[in-house]
Amino acid sequence: MDKFGFVFAVLGMALAAFLPGWGSARGVGIAGEAAAAAVSEEPSLFSKVLLLQLLPGTQGIYGLLIGFLSMSSIGILSGSAEISLAKGLALFGTCVPIAVVGYFSAVSQAKVSVSSINLVAKRPDQFGKAMLFPAMVETYAILALLVSLLALNGVNALNI
Repeated sequence: MDKFGFVFAVLGMALAAFLPGWGSARGVGIAGEAAAAAVSEEPSLFSKVLLLQLLPGTQGIYGLLIGFLSMSSIGILSGSAEISLAKGLALFGTCVPIAVVGYFSAVSQAKVSVSSINLVAKRPDQFGKAMLFPAMVETYAILALLVSLLALNGVNALNI
């Protein structure tokens, strides 16, 4: 039965790293297309649109963080990887918030970043305001990261 706990824990860890990473790759690519178009028209906008392009990449970092912390909880890093089914399922559950929200918020943030890049291309003086729009989407990725971190700490404290 302990093998199933390990399987669920590793599955959660993999989803936490994979889904936000995939969303971030998609998001940075989507925003990068708009950034390249803006820079082709006005090369001096490079640094401003680069920041807007990079914003959807943070969710991948959040997912990777939860993935690494989950690996540590599982014991993969220390070589002892036997956990109960209950703990494996609990660890899987801790990874779900950042996995799901990380993916969808990265893609959504990319769409907002594209709009912000278009705003900066037309009105470079509005960069500060343009940064706020994708940052609002980031809030939900940070909340999901926080939920996963707190849940992971709680699960690690359980003796199951």
